[in-house]
Amino acid sequence: MKRSSGILLPISSLPSPYGIGCLDSEAYRFVDFLSDAEQSYWQILPLNPTGYGNSPYQADSSFAGDPLYIDLGALIERGWLSREDCAEATGVARSPNRVDYTALRKHRYPLLKKAFENAKKSPERDEDTLAAFPWLEDYALFSALKEAHGGLPWYAWEDDLRRRKPEALDKAKHALREQIQFRIFLQSCFFEQWQRLKDYANQKGIRIIGDIPIYVSHDSADVWTHPELFLLDAALNPTAVAGCPPDGFSPDGQRWGNPLYDWKVHADTGYAWWIRRLDHAFRLFDMVRIDHFRGFDEYYAIPAVSPTAREGHWEKGPGMALFYAVKSFLGEKDVIVEDLGFVTDSVRQLVADSGFPNMKVIQFGFDARDTSGGGEHLPHNYPENCVAYTGTHDNQTLAAWISEITDEEREEVQGYLCDRFTPKHLLPRSLIALLFRSAASLCIIPMQDWLGLGKEARINTPGTAEGNWEWRMGAGSASPSLAKEISYMTRRFGRSSNKERK
Repeated sequence: MKRSSGILLPISSLPSPYGIGCLDSEAYRFVDFLSDAEQSYWQILPLNPTGYGNSPYQADSSFAGDPLYIDLGALIERGWLSREDCAEATGVARSPNRVDYTALRKHRYPLLKKAFENAKKSPERDEDTLAAFPWLEDYALFSALKEAHGGLPWYAWEDDLRRRKPEALDKAKHALREQIQFRIFLQSCFFEQWQRLKDYANQKGIRIIGDIPIYVSHDSADVWTHPELFLLDAALNPTAVAGCPPDGFSPDGQRWGNPLYDWKVHADTGYAWWIRRLDHAFRLFDMVRIDHFRGFDEYYAIPAVSPTAREGHWEKGPGMALFYAVKSFLGEKDVIVEDLGFVTDSVRQLVADSGFPNMKVIQFGFDARDTSGGGEHLPHNYPENCVAYTGTHDNQTLAAWISEITDEEREEVQGYLCDRFTPKHLLPRSLIALLFRSAASLCIIPMQDWLGLGKEARINTPGTAEGNWEWRMGAGSASPSLAKEISYMTRRFGRSSNKERK
């Protein structure tokens, strides 16, 4: 991997008049900003429809895109909506810097249904979507059934539908034909717009880093369609769920609630589902970050009846067998492995065997609560084959972290910078420069840290269900002056996407 750098910013966090960042002109402007800043990568979060707590890591499909990201302006251009139709969508946000998901869903879907009705009359309508996405027919039926059942999870539907009896499915497909076609239309719009944006980014020399969660939601088309791939009981409920054990950050651990994979069944199928999933991801992205990579070595299994993660235990995962299978079908691919948290020697060995770069987060190098071996997160210990971050979507922003750590930890940061007199407000820039000087091949900086924002710009607080995934960047924040500043640092430390620029 070439020495380079990039910026982490979720699509949802882009400015937009319609209440959430989307695939509109602001996304293209951000690509231009990245190019002017001489960055090589734009890292985003999962694009799947958000689920419980509005989390993109609790999606109802590992394959579908979130219709909330569809650019309404593009639908106006195609004559499927009018400007008057979309004008109502500009008033749904309670704040220009927060996403109001409840209001969005209430107002956006009737608007998208109107676009669908108008699109049915259009000769431009794409009829090849199902052929392009073999998973889509099941997902469209799942979504239509979920709406028909008032939003109830699939495991609360009548037994014939829960168990996918052919007669029940045929009856539902006939009864819900229009609703199914609506879902297919939404996915067609989303993926057409996404591909256009990705092509534009690639033409500008920007590669997209996508993100896939290791687990899927119980209430998802994935589990409904393939229950045999998961550890479920006779009633199709999980016998154990995913999470992580107690640590210095979470005394009860984290109980995520996702069903666990039946890795024996996956192995017996040659890991076919995972191959399909990763193949789909690499069609959308140039590089993929795999969340919670340590779960492929050992995964934390919590009895489904347990209210916290304290009662969980470790089980052996598929290890390199999965990645050998993926490589044999897909060839060499660019992957970043998220190996944060409690890391054992066997996890380190799996990362080494994979050859994929792992993640280093400078905040963990100074946090006294981190018992995972914080020294490996200090820049002087970074190997070349890693990706260095100031923080991730799960961390506090750098400015807020500097303000919240103890005086002793802050003095440790200043001492590490060899300047105990550096004022607090300058420490974030100094730490970014420190990462850029490191041996790490790739540095990724969250946009909030370049902007110097505080706790109001945090994306997610693990273990909480309220107020997450809502932050949005203010219009004009990605300014020419900031691009120039980033470009200077990028050039200074040999990470420019165009080193011949003068």
